Amino acid sequence: MLLAGIYSGGKDSTYALMKAMESGHTVACLVNVRSRNPWSYMFHTVNVEWVRLQAEAMGLPLLTKESPGEKERELDDLESLLALAKRRFGIEGVVSGAIASLYQKSRIDRICRGLELASIAPLWGVDPHQLLHSYLEREIVAIITQVSSLGLSEKWLGRILDHQALLELEELSRRYRLHPCGEGGEYETFVLWAPIFKKRLVIERARKVWGGDWGAYIIEAARLE
Repeated sequence: MLLAGIYSGGKDSTYALMKAMESGHTVACLVNVRSRNPWSYMFHTVNVEWVRLQAEAMGLPLLTKESPGEKERELDDLESLLALAKRRFGIEGVVSGAIASLYQKSRIDRICRGLELASIAPLWGVDPHQLLHSYLEREIVAIITQVSSLGLSEKWLGRILDHQALLELEELSRRYRLHPCGEGGEYETFVLWAPIFKKRLVIERARKVWGGDWGAYIIEAARLE
């Protein structure tokens, strides 16, 4: 099946693309909504401008659109992008990285039904602890770019998700009941390398923003090598 990937630049949407390809699907393009609302219910907002480099690293065209980020109405922007992908590339379905958020998955499913597209969520319902280890086993290199949860301090910003980080996240999950994969918005990631990349992303300059209970790692300059 020919698919469009809803792509945030993070570990979950990257792994979902990998799983879809391994199942025999072909990804024709990526779609990314750039929400101006930092608290968007649907979309990542930190560092989304660098998704273009990830798309280039994968050799895939990227369809993107800026959105005011109004709750529910921002879904219209996603729908228009997927409709464009259907017209331009002839896609038959959409792949997303939803794991446990019924809010996100139900809305993607609804949009797909309206556009007569299949909705594919290969990570849906998979144990999040298992997923975390799968990311490392499959050699996905991701850094944490935003935190908003008890237990996640400024020190996590820019940190690579390695085995030690995973052990700490699992402990924090038990202590503070945060979702191990950050599905509830506890943290966001940005992928620097994955097996579906032909080039690696290198961050040349970045800065941290910290507000006491929320923080972001802002990439200011990056390149492919």
